[in-house]
Amino acid sequence: MTAPGTGPHRIAVIGGGPGGLYAAALLKRLGPDREITLWERNAPDDTFGFGVVLSDETLGGIEHADPVVHRALQREFVRWDDIDIVHRGHTQTSGGHGFAALGRRRLLEILHERCAGLGVDLRFRSQAPPAAELAATYDLVVAADGVHSATRDAHAESFRPRITGHRCRYIWLAADFALDAFRFEIAETAYGVMQLHAYPFSHDASTVIVEMREEVWRAAGFDVPDPADSIDQCAKIFANALGHRPLRSNNSAWLTFRTVVNDHWSHGNTVLIGDAAHTAHFSIGSGTKLAVEDALALAACVEEQPSLPAALAAYESERRPVVESTQRAAAASLRWFEELGTYVDQPPRQFAFNLLTRSRRVTHDNLRLRDPAFTAGVEEEFGCPPGTPPMFTPLRLRGLELRNRVVVSPMDMYSATDGVPGDFHLVHLGARALGGAGLVMTEMVCVSPEGRITPGCTGLYTDEQAAAWARVTDFVHTASPGTAIGVQLGHSGRKGSTKLMWEGIDQPLDHGNWPVTAASPLPYAPGVNQVPHALDRAGLDEVREQFAAAARRADACGFDLLELHCAHGYLLSGFLSPLTNRRTDAYGGPLAHRLRFPLEVFDAVRELWPDDRPMTVRISATDWAEGGTTAEDAVEIARAFVAHGADAIDVSTGQVVPEERPEYGRSYQTPYADRIRNTLCVPVIAVGAISSWDDVNSLLLAGRADLCALARPHLYDPHWTLHAAAEQGYTGPGAPWPLPYRAGSRTPPTGRTDAPKPRLTLG
Repeated sequence: MTAPGTGPHRIAVIGGGPGGLYAAALLKRLGPDREITLWERNAPDDTFGFGVVLSDETLGGIEHADPVVHRALQREFVRWDDIDIVHRGHTQTSGGHGFAALGRRRLLEILHERCAGLGVDLRFRSQAPPAAELAATYDLVVAADGVHSATRDAHAESFRPRITGHRCRYIWLAADFALDAFRFEIAETAYGVMQLHAYPFSHDASTVIVEMREEVWRAAGFDVPDPADSIDQCAKIFANALGHRPLRSNNSAWLTFRTVVNDHWSHGNTVLIGDAAHTAHFSIGSGTKLAVEDALALAACVEEQPSLPAALAAYESERRPVVESTQRAAAASLRWFEELGTYVDQPPRQFAFNLLTRSRRVTHDNLRLRDPAFTAGVEEEFGCPPGTPPMFTPLRLRGLELRNRVVVSPMDMYSATDGVPGDFHLVHLGARALGGAGLVMTEMVCVSPEGRITPGCTGLYTDEQAAAWARVTDFVHTASPGTAIGVQLGHSGRKGSTKLMWEGIDQPLDHGNWPVTAASPLPYAPGVNQVPHALDRAGLDEVREQFAAAARRADACGFDLLELHCAHGYLLSGFLSPLTNRRTDAYGGPLAHRLRFPLEVFDAVRELWPDDRPMTVRISATDWAEGGTTAEDAVEIARAFVAHGADAIDVSTGQVVPEERPEYGRSYQTPYADRIRNTLCVPVIAVGAISSWDDVNSLLLAGRADLCALARPHLYDPHWTLHAAAEQGYTGPGAPWPLPYRAGSRTPPTGRTDAPKPRLTLG
């Protein structure tokens, strides 16, 4: 074993894929006296898959770390810029993407040669000893043994892996000709939707991946032990893409992708890299890229850090955020292809744009730089007036026309007295109305004193409260003409009678608690929150009438839109989720019964709300908890509300049970809005970590949302929408500056910009 404070001398590498080989080469190059042994159970020329794609970023790291490998790769690469998307007889081409690929076998040969030249002991057709044995005699054990890693499985209690299967089957194949672009092709067959992903990796060969949902795969008869017939059938289905050429296999089999996540990447002196540590769906071309980048980072950290434990900690600290970001993008791409059937009816250009931006890494602004003509065509098809970004196109809901697609999301301020909104609410909502958003939403306005979350929540159950709200709506309509203001009505249910957020979120009051009600007598946090009273018939009727009375007052206040809050574990949400509704009467059990009371409330409100003014419903599209509301349930919940007259669905998630495990990330809730919109063809409001105007434009143009609601960005900048217009050079009617603010419509200078530029650089 190595002495503390010195680098590892004897290194074992398990697995001869690109990650393991490159790690061995780098570690040997940095320490020529190191003894490095690599075990690979297959022969040197055995490989699975055909081509690999590497980004310019990854190639830059290779060039800096090992120019010899970089030069060898440069001689082999096939490069191209275009992506072709073929669907229903239309081919949409987007350029400027910049790919570089080569054959996987040739990549391995280059790395074999480099390792051998440096003196790495390569042992092919050799099963590596167990990692525990190697760890006893080697200073460092690098486990690069792939998605089915035996090392990871043997030490699962330390690495704590989580492996998730998915809903599509796919197969890696090749065609003996070079495509002239990266090609996505969609085939709508008698069995269901299939897709082809294909790209060239040499002057005479292309990788071809065929993918489809499991049920489509079975219906097509592809679920047989020998895939030969299915490969021939795929060649016929995608004959136009292949020029009627055959597809060839390399021990190819139909697979389901497995997402691998590990809580820890090292155990003692053993470390995971590549697919052993993490996987990301092939549709963003990241597997080899991540493995090579892992090798680069591991070698650098071993070189830089004073001890092996410090090096392994630094390696994981450096790589984990990058990997997690890539996995989020890959998950979004994977889900997009799983739900491909919901997009096939989109217009051709929008469909292509949607596919290109599916992972959220390519955006509207990014595509405008890569291919202005393609993006302009998508904008025209969407209906953008000339020179108008998508976010500033109007949208009509019943008699209300919103001048742009930006919504100030409902945000509880906990600043009312006895439910009465005061000067704080006037300034808070008024400032955001002046800031340019098309629609400004109130916080959840409670329909009764016992329906408040906290003593600081606003209400609409007294005339005094109504008068205060009328003051707010009058200011918005007068000071910011064209801005709409909406009210969100709700009841706290079992999450009521708690402290102000900054005093202890979801914690019961120290004194003055009021009784809470819910669908079932289940406390929000057992042992912390009080047990709610399950509403009986009289209680249900009373709550319904409270909502109706609040709607009457909202009408009199002059609100332009009304939203019914059926999300986040509050009363109506509590009826919808099977985790919080355990009733055995007509309001519990199957989803149709759990929907009954929220729909009764909706109907009562809709009957009183003016017919020309829209109503929306906010739902939690998933509980992020086992046994809770699913994405499929959310579609049916939305379908029911739309059938009863909802004009749009505001799609949020979670906050229903404290044991939830959300998958946080940029725009992480939008796939649920997307699914509802494209399954039901209904307008949706997307929420959840949407933070940039580029994200808003991308979501709208892709057809994943009709409106985008932003909360924290509007807390950071009340004039977020006006600033978004200024940054895009937009001055049209979708974002007019208030006259007193017009002088601020240009970014102020921040320092001297006229300094003379250098004329010479002397070496």
